Amino acid sequence: MKSFLGFFLCSLSCVLLLDSSASYNLNNPSQILAQSYAQRRNYGSPTNARLPQRTLNPAASDSQCRSRPLDLVFIIDSSRSVRPGEFEKVKVFLSDMVDTLDVGPDATRVAVVNYASTVKIEFLLKDHLRKENMKQAISLIEPLAAGTMTGLAIKKAMDEAFTEQSGARPKSKKISKVAIIVTDGRPQDQVEEVSAAARASGIEIYAVGVDRADIVSLKLMASNPLEDHVFYVETYGVIEKLTSKFRETLCGPDACAMGNDCEHICVSSGSSFYCKCRKDYILNEDQKTCSLKQMKVEIVQDPCICEARLAFQRQTQTSIQTLNSKLADVTRKVEQMERMLARM
Repeated sequence: MKSFLGFFLCSLSCVLLLDSSASYNLNNPSQILAQSYAQRRNYGSPTNARLPQRTLNPAASDSQCRSRPLDLVFIIDSSRSVRPGEFEKVKVFLSDMVDTLDVGPDATRVAVVNYASTVKIEFLLKDHLRKENMKQAISLIEPLAAGTMTGLAIKKAMDEAFTEQSGARPKSKKISKVAIIVTDGRPQDQVEEVSAAARASGIEIYAVGVDRADIVSLKLMASNPLEDHVFYVETYGVIEKLTSKFRETLCGPDACAMGNDCEHICVSSGSSFYCKCRKDYILNEDQKTCSLKQMKVEIVQDPCICEARLAFQRQTQTSIQTLNSKLADVTRKVEQMERMLARM
């Protein structure tokens, strides 16, 4: 009995407190890659007015940030105003974007809609579920030339690219639907109503303007808040530098890293989390705290029905259960101290 008690007292005294620290380098000017421009909706703004400047720093992207599952459709302008070399830079931008995403059947799916006077779906959400295949398909896209039917392209994306038949996940899956429009000109058709319909259907729209892009049209297409959904770059030569900004925008924070009440283990599940316990513990009814599993002691009756031995066995079982309870209480307090120290 003394040996048994000694074992538990020793276990209680052998506790190590761990602390961790992280370092961040957020002050490197060379990591400032691009500028985004946006303002609140103002239909009376001059056509060529520039939006307020905001500096983008990709280093500000939280290291705990990870790409969330998306149904993502790129809508790219390949009208006559987009020179062949410039269109190649758009394709580089798309490939770089694919590299930042978690692509897969249960992760992010990507489609590309190419437009000018006509609209062509280059590939659907269901067509390429591996990055290598997707980037190869992007490299083969050719410009269509002629006009700029942006409204028609948005409608085709809404009616055909974002359907379940084309690979979009059903609403019950709660997968975000995102469209990124890249254009350098003024639409030759109406974009306000079709964009509003697309947003009403649950599609989040980002509008990227290049060089001669009409800022008013970008604002009519994009989702609110505009400061997060409208971007402008001076030339196609720097468009790929928006990749870091979209990575910040399209990724989702780790729910566990944002703070949780789990006593032992936190498991991220989409935008939420749930708690688990370590081995030999069970989750309590509050679904957050854990208790040590009760050790079962089987009482074996002596053939001689020795009352003294049975009494000793019962006393031993009671002592074990009491020690289990105390150990669980001490363990819980130590783990609370560990979490407090880790946050300091």
